[in-house]
Amino acid sequence: MPNLFHYLGYTIFFWSNENFEPIHVHICKGNPTANATKVWITKNGDCILANNNSRIPQQDLNKIFKSIHTSYFYIINEWKSYYGIDEVKFYC
Repeated sequence: MPNLFHYLGYTIFFWSNENFEPIHVHICKGNPTANATKVWITKNGDCILANNNSRIPQQDLNKIFKSIHTSYFYIINEWKSYYGIDEVKFYC
């Protein structure tokens, strides 16, 4: 599972074997796990919180969402490259 970037001490990453789901990232502090906070990414780069299993404070989530939005094209390209696909499915 590739780590995309670090922000505010959190790791933003993909989890392996999720390429059939719409594009999303996981967020956590410490070692990445499948149960980390999950965020769907929309066609316009907005974030929809799927779950907050990592219990990230809302203030931090807001900042992380802005960082994800800013990194939208990077994340899309990394998803395509990692999963070997040409088109990305979006949550909405």
